[in-house]
Amino acid sequence: MNMNKTIKELHELLKDGKVTSDELVEEALKKSHEVQEKCNAFVTIMDDAKGGSVTDNLLSGIPYGIKDNYSTKGILSTGSSNTLKDYVPFFTATAITNLEKAGAIAVNKTVMDEFGMGGTGTTGHTGVVKNPWDTNRMCAGSSAGSAAAVAAGVYPYATGSDTGDSIRKPAAYCGIVGYKPTYGMISRYGLFPFASSLDHCGVLSRCVEDAAIVADNMKGIDKNDMTSWDSSKIHLSDSLTGDVKGKKLCYIKEICNIENYPNASAELKEHLENFKEKLELCKKIGMQVEEVSIDKTLLNALASVYVVISCAEATSNMSNLTGIIFGPRGEGDNYVDMMKNYRTKGFSPLIKRRFVIGSYVLQAQNKDRYFYNAQRVRRLLVDEWKKLFKTYDAVILPVSSGPAKHLDGSLDILDEGTTILEEHLQIGNFGGFPSITIPDGFIDNLPVGLNITGACYDDENVLNIAYALEKEMPYKNQIAKEVK
Repeated sequence: MNMNKTIKELHELLKDGKVTSDELVEEALKKSHEVQEKCNAFVTIMDDAKGGSVTDNLLSGIPYGIKDNYSTKGILSTGSSNTLKDYVPFFTATAITNLEKAGAIAVNKTVMDEFGMGGTGTTGHTGVVKNPWDTNRMCAGSSAGSAAAVAAGVYPYATGSDTGDSIRKPAAYCGIVGYKPTYGMISRYGLFPFASSLDHCGVLSRCVEDAAIVADNMKGIDKNDMTSWDSSKIHLSDSLTGDVKGKKLCYIKEICNIENYPNASAELKEHLENFKEKLELCKKIGMQVEEVSIDKTLLNALASVYVVISCAEATSNMSNLTGIIFGPRGEGDNYVDMMKNYRTKGFSPLIKRRFVIGSYVLQAQNKDRYFYNAQRVRRLLVDEWKKLFKTYDAVILPVSSGPAKHLDGSLDILDEGTTILEEHLQIGNFGGFPSITIPDGFIDNLPVGLNITGACYDDENVLNIAYALEKEMPYKNQIAKEVK
């Protein structure tokens, strides 16, 4: 069993000749089929994948997975949607090309919520993704397949994308690390667009160092993505010193204090208590931690702002999905009927609802009231976080209201009071801030996580804080105990 090791450990084995790249690929493929049977994590398993040469690059010869909204030349890329169920692109996303140049070996394409629109991992056209810790639970989404595969030990990392929390919440639910760099650090060229002002490429791994190594290789300015920027002076993995003495963190009392949840479940109480213990751990390793307050009226608007902006941008971005340019042709006597047939039959109900919302808020008579107002509130939220970053190195918060939710929802006790706790990671997308989730404990034998978010371009600092905290906890590189 090699796939339960870190990237550096695997690289050493490869360099010392104790294992070959072909053997790693064979192991990853075998494990892929096992996990597919239990968790339904993959759209495509590349059974013809072969090992590669081993160089000084840490990723060379090591298998990994690709979320199915990254374009891959000659390989099925569906976005987990029936509208693209047979789509094979003629080009590869820049981020994946960069990993190929590093010598990384792709072995599968992972299931996601359809086009990234969903937080459950249940809306992909190939079916529901199940959590490897407990197959009655969800992985969250949309990077559900990537999270399940990494947690189950198929390979040390997989790519993801994050528009609201689509890397970071699945990471928390699956007991792994999820990292979304500063907006534009990794090119989005070849990533199927959902909401362009919110979309980030990123990585899921089992330790902070692996996330840093992978992002170092994915990032870079790209002439095909005008929002990408030159990050050549940022060296993520080299910056992981673990020295955080004097760093200042803050947490938001309106999100973290149990008094805000009068109907709190036992899981939520334990989750917040566990988080407070981790704040004490931060102090123990030399960091200052302070409580801050944010206007709850503003925080309560978070989820609505996300829905309005993301749906509006999605409606625009996906207007090219007509069944005429690519995808299976719709039926009809003219092109209008063909498009209507294709979109009606091809999209899931969730996607169609989001397109209706997006179209509605963009109508001329509604635009100012909904879309422009949502943008104004987005700016207010981002400004509040920017103010915090003038004083603090990062904001630290618990992820979600507890461990992974049940797939049927029947045993989950949720109330409106937890909405901010469930949705606050979206602020990282509103502002393009670097944000990382790491595992910080267990509730009912299921993993939970905390999140660290910092100022734009301060990725080295954010990752180093996460790295220092990870070192003090026993959750680094953990594999799901059993795949039920």
